[in-house]
Amino acid sequence: MNDVGMNSKTENILPAAPSAWDQLTNPSLAEQQHPQHQQQQVPPLHQHQHHPAQSPQMQASSPTTISAPLLTPTKTTPPDVAHTPSGAAPGAPGANFNEELAPELTQQGWRKFWSKREGRPYFWNKLTGESLWEPPQLNRGPPQFDPLTDPLGICSTSPLNGPLPMHNSTGYNNNTHPSPHNHHHTLKRRASEDAAQQPQQQQQQHHSAHLPPGAGSVGGPPPLKKYVLPGPWDLEVPTNVLIYERLPTTFPQPYPEVEALRGSLTLRLAKTYEDLCNKRESIAPPKDSFQRWLMERRIIDQGIDPLLPSQCTPEISPQMYREILRDIPIKIVKPKFTGDARKQLSRYCDAAKKIVERRGASEESKKIVKWNADEAYEWLRRTVGASYEDFQDRLTHLQRQCEPHIIATVRVSVEQLCAKLYHLSMQHARNIRERHAQILKEHGIPELSAPLQPPVTRKVWCYPVQFALPSPRMPQIDYSNDRDHMVIKYTNTAVMAAPDTHVVNISHLQKLEQLYRYNCFDDKKFDFFIGRAYCMLKRYATFLGNNANPNQQEPELTQAALPAVVFECLHHHFNVTFECFASPLNCYFRQYCSAFGDTDSFFGSRGSFLDFKPVSGSFQVNPPYCEELIDASLQHIDRLLTDSVEPLSFIVFLQEWKDPPLKCLSKIEDSPYKRKQVVVMGMEHEYRHGLQHCIPKSEVNFKSIVGTMVVWLQNAAGYARWAPTEARVDALLEAFRPGRERDRDKAIATSTVPVQPSCSATASSPEPGTAGNSGSGAGDLSSTGPSKPSTPATV
Repeated sequence: MNDVGMNSKTENILPAAPSAWDQLTNPSLAEQQHPQHQQQQVPPLHQHQHHPAQSPQMQASSPTTISAPLLTPTKTTPPDVAHTPSGAAPGAPGANFNEELAPELTQQGWRKFWSKREGRPYFWNKLTGESLWEPPQLNRGPPQFDPLTDPLGICSTSPLNGPLPMHNSTGYNNNTHPSPHNHHHTLKRRASEDAAQQPQQQQQQHHSAHLPPGAGSVGGPPPLKKYVLPGPWDLEVPTNVLIYERLPTTFPQPYPEVEALRGSLTLRLAKTYEDLCNKRESIAPPKDSFQRWLMERRIIDQGIDPLLPSQCTPEISPQMYREILRDIPIKIVKPKFTGDARKQLSRYCDAAKKIVERRGASEESKKIVKWNADEAYEWLRRTVGASYEDFQDRLTHLQRQCEPHIIATVRVSVEQLCAKLYHLSMQHARNIRERHAQILKEHGIPELSAPLQPPVTRKVWCYPVQFALPSPRMPQIDYSNDRDHMVIKYTNTAVMAAPDTHVVNISHLQKLEQLYRYNCFDDKKFDFFIGRAYCMLKRYATFLGNNANPNQQEPELTQAALPAVVFECLHHHFNVTFECFASPLNCYFRQYCSAFGDTDSFFGSRGSFLDFKPVSGSFQVNPPYCEELIDASLQHIDRLLTDSVEPLSFIVFLQEWKDPPLKCLSKIEDSPYKRKQVVVMGMEHEYRHGLQHCIPKSEVNFKSIVGTMVVWLQNAAGYARWAPTEARVDALLEAFRPGRERDRDKAIATSTVPVQPSCSATASSPEPGTAGNSGSGAGDLSSTGPSKPSTPATV
């Protein structure tokens, strides 16, 4: 019987396959028989590039151009299996070990190779594609026919042609060849593709742990290789967070052209804000005030854009209003020397007099400000040899006398500035939404005509944000490897004058791929991966603005993260599995909340923390420095602890900024759920840089110049389960010690033991059934594991 290879246009008839007798007596024929099956399992990338019109079903939805050999931006196989060829890996020490295998195993297709990543040999079946760490057993299938007593295989249940029978766990019948439709069963096993089988495997491992040595491999398959991505994260930790099922978001799915348009309009808005501060108030815009304005507006915004505020009440931001007034007439800084303190006092006198003279100040205000300024001038002229403290005290006295009159003079002007910025943001948001609606219409995607029906009220394991609308086809995006990082470039002359380029390290690109496998189930072929990764990178570059430059001197603080050693300690001692403020680029766990749920949901985001309402779980909370956001987060935590009787624990990390101090910290002191509070002193602990995805590894860690306050907020059940005992708190403080993360990296680099998934999760942390990014539905948790990884499991 002939094998027929088919495509969408032609049929190629191949020569007859060798008989089973020829395959057994001459193994070289068997090696020549099956290269075509191996090529079907892992099709080379150049076939899709040179023949895009052969099969419409296999055509990529996101056409790309490649400038250099890539890692795996659009393939579903992890990077570490790229060196598993049909022959020996080039340059690997002792790549082929056929002489060490039994002849029967060689006839079955087993070969021995060297794993570069793990530093030890593994076994690979070139006929079926199965990969094992342990030597394969001879009793893995039914007995084969004897070529002497049964040369034609008549008395055997094995097929005459094709691969020899294997264990049922491979997912194939005994008389079928591997097909491209189930190729994920023939590749090395990965956690994202074995999500449904993981609970059964964990039960088997738990059962085999109580057996005597060597008994676990009798009568069962050897352990499967599991792909675990190394790095300053642990993406194998399952969640222990329960929520009530929620509606999908009505935001459309991100699209590169829309994201580029949003970035250009946001940059124009930030430039307008800078010009208004310079021309109207004669000051430079307060540092990072535009980013804090975006964060503060997101707390109350109910508009149509995920970044720009468009429906806020009140329209004037109290955060922006307060920061601008604080810098009028000049920005007060702490001088280093006595001469700097004298100059700052003189500059304040000049600026205060100019404001009341040039603005419409009342006569009373002009009189008081001028009199105090002249008195300060007189004091400077007659005082010789004044100390640093004398100048600072005199400046504080002058501020106390003049500030009320200055604020009364400039109040209306500052309010108009804030209102104008908000109205421009509303206009930009409408333009962006209209363009997005036009793109959806061009792709035949109708807008929502009726409100979504509320889901059934039931508890489910937390799952990523879902979308009510499908995604349009992605445009062309170029990407290329440049040594240890990847360059992603998007060109659209209608929106941008020059190509938009983003850089991401190879390690973080692999992390994004792994998060995508875990959390995105509407794009198993990675057709949309590059487009969605570009939208996510562009969103954070737009939000950070000038701070997105990796060459700046100061570290980016709004996206700074705790060291990996601290997260390991939190998970080990307090069973923390969830981050309340993170991003796909700086997260440690694969489940987290982030500022932009629409672009981050494909990489594991559960949406905004203020919209996230967990019923139970253990959380790490490290909000960025924005007083309104921190205040709203503490209030949200208090409501969650009050409403739930199940175990809830929040470990809050707040940096002790003194200028200006946080007034909302009083809520922590008065909270009935406060169980423990400690302070890690400044310059005695480290943080990870907010741009860790695009800066050299040597510059990732930096010392914090201010202390970090750690607070445990827990309800009664959470305190009973995860109480901050003295031993646990001491372990956390030890994890903060500088240099611990470097020691961890060295230990991982020198270790030859393969990385194993975290096994410290208790029975309250089962493998979640994460939801897909489109559609709605939930499967029950009554079974041993989630039947569909794309749907949330219920309790």
